[in-house]
Amino acid sequence: MTQTDGDRQPRVRSRTASRVAAVQALFQIEQGNESPERVINQFMRHRLGTSASEQCAYAEGQVPDADARLFGIVVRGAMARQDRIDALLHDILPASWPLARLDPVLRAIMHAAGGEMTGADPVPARVIINEYMDIAHGFLAGDEPRMLNGVLDALSRRINDPTAPVADADGVETIVVDEEAPTTDAAPDTRPA
Repeated sequence: MTQTDGDRQPRVRSRTASRVAAVQALFQIEQGNESPERVINQFMRHRLGTSASEQCAYAEGQVPDADARLFGIVVRGAMARQDRIDALLHDILPASWPLARLDPVLRAIMHAAGGEMTGADPVPARVIINEYMDIAHGFLAGDEPRMLNGVLDALSRRINDPTAPVADADGVETIVVDEEAPTTDAAPDTRPA
């Protein structure tokens, strides 16, 4: 059924709503130092999907129309792979803006996107970036969404190719090389046989 009367808000896409809820949950986990499973259960029981009344809106902390399965996947994935995501973000962010210095909502968005990008069967990076950019514009103002776009783009490139160049704070591209990986361009052994 399509909504045609002008007094009703169009329904939010369920996958986008799930990602909004995931960002909110990740924020709550970090700020309240709460267990991820406890927060996930709270959201599932009280804030997500069809259990939320038609009259509830995001302003009241409800996320109607959310896909609870995707919500759980995003939050659990972000928390399970947080160390890897943080290490990648540390390499991408300028030294003058460490992850801990960023706005906690911005961090939650980065973690949620990183959780999806590092999953076993990730959605295409351009879709993830677009979704989280839309979410960022709902939560953040100023230059933060633009910075997020660059960080998520670099994050997706680094996940797909760990040796991909990353621009540092001065815009100079550097390549991180795995020091344990064998090299093929080593100098020939010139020792006598």
